[in-house]
Amino acid sequence: MHNPSPHYLRLPPDGDLPPLENKPPFKAILIVDDEISEMWQWEASRWLVEAGCRYLMAWGRECEAWKESVEDACLEAFDYGDVPEDKLVMASSHEDEDLSDVFWFSKHRAHHPAHELKPVWLLHVAAEARQEELLGEYEDA
Repeated sequence: MHNPSPHYLRLPPDGDLPPLENKPPFKAILIVDDEISEMWQWEASRWLVEAGCRYLMAWGRECEAWKESVEDACLEAFDYGDVPEDKLVMASSHEDEDLSDVFWFSKHRAHHPAHELKPVWLLHVAAEARQEELLGEYEDA
């Protein structure tokens, strides 16, 4: 199985969220290093759903809360009714796992029922970027 190289995007805590419109459905690993406000978390969760995230793996600070807020943002997008399978956002939290295990899971086990999710985004919530380190660790997983 070929795993495409991931894209890296640092998201400054409580900062502006860049446009990600018109992206194909994608998989995202959310790496949360820094504390953020609950309001920004909800805004970012809606942003992910609207941008085309269809599988989110949350790791780091409050990862279970991230999983829940993304699942809720998906339900909210459909007025808490039935979510079409192609719009469903799968989500998982990885609180007690090494990040390398989450990367491995992304490559080998994180599958969506309606999409082959080729684009992979490493979304890093942090004041300081760790692009080379995280991309290297992903490649090694």
